[in-house]
Amino acid sequence: MQRVTVIERFSKTFRDNPSLSKLLIVFTVSGGGLVAYSETAKSYDNSNAGELVEANNRKKKVVVLGTGWAGASFLKNLKDPSYDVQVISPRNYFAFTPLLPSVTCGTVESRSVVEPIRNIIRKKHVNAYYCEAECIKIDPENKKVYCRSNLSINGNGKEEFSVDYDYLVIATGARVNTFNIPGVEEHTYFLKEVEDAQKIRRTVIDCFEKASLPTLSDEERKRLLHFVIVGGGPTGVEFAAQLHDFVNEDIVRLYPKVKDLVKITLLEATDHILNMFDKRITAFAEEKFHRDGIDVKTGSMVVKVGEKEISTKDVKRGEITSMPYGMAVWSTGIGTRPVIMEFMKHIGQGNRRVLATDEWLRVEGQDNVYALGDCATINQRKVMEDIAAIFYKADKDNSGTLTVKEFQEVLRDICERYPQVELYLKNKKLSNLVDLLKESKGDGVKESVEVDIEEFKSALSQVDTDMKNLPATAQVASQQGVYLAKCFNRMEECEKNPEGPLRFRGEGRHRFHPFRYRHLGQFAPLGGEQTAAQLPGDWVSIGHSSQWLWYSVYASKQVSWRTRALVVSDWVRRFIFGRDSSQI
Repeated sequence: MQRVTVIERFSKTFRDNPSLSKLLIVFTVSGGGLVAYSETAKSYDNSNAGELVEANNRKKKVVVLGTGWAGASFLKNLKDPSYDVQVISPRNYFAFTPLLPSVTCGTVESRSVVEPIRNIIRKKHVNAYYCEAECIKIDPENKKVYCRSNLSINGNGKEEFSVDYDYLVIATGARVNTFNIPGVEEHTYFLKEVEDAQKIRRTVIDCFEKASLPTLSDEERKRLLHFVIVGGGPTGVEFAAQLHDFVNEDIVRLYPKVKDLVKITLLEATDHILNMFDKRITAFAEEKFHRDGIDVKTGSMVVKVGEKEISTKDVKRGEITSMPYGMAVWSTGIGTRPVIMEFMKHIGQGNRRVLATDEWLRVEGQDNVYALGDCATINQRKVMEDIAAIFYKADKDNSGTLTVKEFQEVLRDICERYPQVELYLKNKKLSNLVDLLKESKGDGVKESVEVDIEEFKSALSQVDTDMKNLPATAQVASQQGVYLAKCFNRMEECEKNPEGPLRFRGEGRHRFHPFRYRHLGQFAPLGGEQTAAQLPGDWVSIGHSSQWLWYSVYASKQVSWRTRALVVSDWVRRFIFGRDSSQI
């Protein structure tokens, strides 16, 4: 019998007891001086979740399409064992996409930012199964999804099959939007998947290796070492910053003969980069990139990408110019996947850009189909569409007029059902509905003053102007996954005791509270150990302190303690030994 070594016993103990691993990682991280916090998951009342299901009650089958931020968050937080869950995705892992720019330059290894989806579902007390396949068709009438396996069976091609569902959760994400510009698909690199980051990493090194060959002219070397990033959003800006640091901190020591030929160009079609950030951050980023030698060209729209040249059009003057390049990275936005486009046509949403859902993430017109993440958007209902129903619901004495007191009694339900009302009051700096009626009707409004339906419409006529779609970010998708899992955990309980706002068109209350996004802030790493942070409350921080906050937040948001430990160790390795410049 083979003797088990002390190390093997030690390793097995930590694998079998994840809590011990957590303690070890917390001790290690805190001992290194890195501040990392972990957001404690809210505990929901699942007192009914552990009850045995009657033998004659079939478990509801939930099919989840996708293993990205939305799908993984849903799976991690689903706790009710009364479901059978089938996960279908061509990708058998979850990837922490905000760190992909770091993967491109060897700051973080690709293995450190992925977690096998089977690791996530095996820890659940829910029957969950994973199948590596791609959904090719959704049939809502028959409650089926048709899939194609990613794997070839016995050389007979990829097998196709169908899966039945009771509830369908669509979390397929989105694809890169090329805007049908010629040459983008063939000649540029995307930065959306782990495989994309790995390709970029190999290509960057290839460009330096080719430029070091003695047979090339200086012009050809300059072309090879000209890196173009298309898109001035957070991903494009962070990749430009990471590439600049990689070149100036690591590459220059390895390729001293060609270091002076490197050029990084960032192309943005609008007037500024990082448009979704505070103007202070935008100005600082543009100034820092100028100091660092990164050429930021705003108002430059790409019209064609060739094998060695990229053509741009000046938005203001209309001039078209071309520039040689060695590698181009495309990071301009997202588009809808073909299977979702076909599904949208099938259910009458063919004229929309993305799949539309209600405030409970349910696809419009489909009771048992939910969509979340980048593939969908919430079609927030307008107040003016229901203004008459709201008025008559609030007019409890059927007097035909509404007192301020009656209005305030339903105000909470109105603000929950129509969040644009609360946003409008906040933007107008109005504390309550009395102030809104004062603004509409004039001073002197008191509790006893009554308004008719026309005056009521006038007071709320501008509320819908502040409606905005949620951004397609990992933060939104993650929160939607957590929210939907909470709804599924409480499905049976809330069927009996609805907890949502009043139904203004109908009786009773909605089953659940509608989804409300809570913005927790955003980061823009700018290189040189400097990061711009925009946090709730209009708080803006730029500099080295924000970089450490970025380290802390991104470490805490990893999907598992394993990836958390790997990412932190990668950062420590980079500080000590520099970035890895191998092509592996």
